[in-house]
Amino acid sequence: MQENNNTPTSEDKDIINNLELNFLEALIPVVALMAMLAYNIFYADGVLLGDYSNQFILLLGGLIAAVVGFFNKVNFKAMVVEIIDNLKSVFIPILILFLVGALAGTWLVSGIIPAMVYYGLQVLTPSIFLPASVIIAALISIATGSSWTTSATVGIALVGIGTALGIPTGIIAGAVISGAYFGDKMSPLSDTTNLAPAMAGTDLFTHIRYMTITTVPTIIITLIVFSIISFNIDTSGNADVSGLLNTINNTFQISPYLFIVPVAVIILIVTKTKPLIALGVGVLLAAVFAFIFQSEILGSLSDSNFKSIINAIFIDTEIITDNEKLNELFSSGGMQGMLWTIYLIICAMVFGGIMDAIGALTRITDALLKVASSVFGLFASTVISCLGLNAIASDQYLAIVIPGKMFKQAYEDKGLAPENLSRSLEDSGTVTSVLIPWNTCGAYQSTVLGVSVADYFVYAIFNWLSPFMTLLFAALDIKIKQLGEK
Repeated sequence: MQENNNTPTSEDKDIINNLELNFLEALIPVVALMAMLAYNIFYADGVLLGDYSNQFILLLGGLIAAVVGFFNKVNFKAMVVEIIDNLKSVFIPILILFLVGALAGTWLVSGIIPAMVYYGLQVLTPSIFLPASVIIAALISIATGSSWTTSATVGIALVGIGTALGIPTGIIAGAVISGAYFGDKMSPLSDTTNLAPAMAGTDLFTHIRYMTITTVPTIIITLIVFSIISFNIDTSGNADVSGLLNTINNTFQISPYLFIVPVAVIILIVTKTKPLIALGVGVLLAAVFAFIFQSEILGSLSDSNFKSIINAIFIDTEIITDNEKLNELFSSGGMQGMLWTIYLIICAMVFGGIMDAIGALTRITDALLKVASSVFGLFASTVISCLGLNAIASDQYLAIVIPGKMFKQAYEDKGLAPENLSRSLEDSGTVTSVLIPWNTCGAYQSTVLGVSVADYFVYAIFNWLSPFMTLLFAALDIKIKQLGEK
C-alpha cells in the first residue's frame, strides 16, 4: 500500500486517479456491500436494520471503504470533500423528487389521475383486450409514476376481466407488467426515472427524451406482439368495468378539461423548459384545478380546501371510495413519500464519494474497461452489472445506484454523454427487476397479480426486450450521444 498525503479538492480531482490501490482492495467494500444486501434480503426479509435497511447498508459499505482508505493513507478530509461534491451534484435531483411528490398529490386531488383511469378503462373490448391492457397500464403508470400501484389496482382488475374472457392469466399479467413498467420508466413522477439521471449526472427531462429512442421501438414491438396474440385467442363474455367507472364518476368530477394540466407539462418538457419550472407549473395548475373541479373532495379531506391542497403537496393523502381496489390507487405520499428514495440517493452519494476518494471506483472501472474496451463493451458491462445486481441484491434501486456510480467516469472517459448511462440503467436495471422471482419487484408483482414469474416471464415482452434494444442500438452505433453534442 502506497502512502498518499495529498488531499484532493473539488477543483482538483485528478489526484484520485493516482492513489495506489490494488484491485482486490478496491473490491472489498463492494463485496461487503453485496454480502450485507444478500443477508438482508434472504435472511432478514429486507428489514435487517428497519425500513431503511438499504440506506444503512450503503453507509456501512462507505465505512468499510473508509477503513480501506485509511490503510492506504487517504485522509479523512479527502473523503469529506468527495462526499460534499457528490451531494452537491444531486441537490437539483432531490428538489425535483420533492416536486414529483407534490405533483402526485395535487394530480390526485384535482382528479387528473382518476380521469386518466376513467377514460382509459373505457377502451376495453375483447378483440383488443391485450394491447388495450398494455396501453391502460402504461397511462396509469405514467400518471402515478408507480408500476406497483398500477398493478395493485388497475392490474388486478384487468386480470379479473381477462380471466373472465378466457385469456390465460400469464398473458394478461405480461401485458399489464409491460405497460406498467413502460409508464414507470417514462414518467417524471417515477422514483427510478429520477434516480437514474441523478446517478449518471444528467437532468430528468434530457433523460426521458433520450430514453424514447430505445423505449418507443420496444413498446411498439410489444403492442404488435400482443395484438397478434389477441387476434388468435378465442374470447367469450364482456369486459365489464362498469363498477370501477361508476365509483370513479361518483367520487370525482371527471372532465376532459382536466387533461389541460398534463398537456401543459408535456409542452413545457418538449420545449426543454427546466424540470423545476415544468414540474412547479404542473403543481400550481393542478392546485387551481382542484379548487375548480374537486371542491367536495377537498372538503372531505380537511376543514379547509386550502389546507387539503397543502396536505396533498407535503404529506399523505387518501381518498376513500366504495371500491377497495381503487383506494390504493387514490392515495399519495406527497413530498413525504419521496423521502425513502431521497435518503437512498444521499446514502449512495456518501458510499460513492468515499469510493471515489480512495480510488476504488477508478480501479474497478479501469479493470472492467480492460475487458470491455469498446463502446459496445461498456454498454454491455453496464447491462450485465444491472442484471447481476437485480439478481444478487434483489433490489432495482441498487441495480441503478451501484452501476451508476461505478460507470459514470468510464462513460465520460469514452466521451459519451451521461444520458447514455442513465438510459442503460433504466433499460436494464428498472425493467428487468420484475423478471427475477426473488427480487422485490418480481415477488411483489407475482403476489399482487396472482401469477408466478415463470408464467408471465415470456409475456413481459417490454421488460426482457428492453436490455436487448439498448445493446442493439449500441452495437449499431445508433443515437449514441457524445459529450458536448447538442
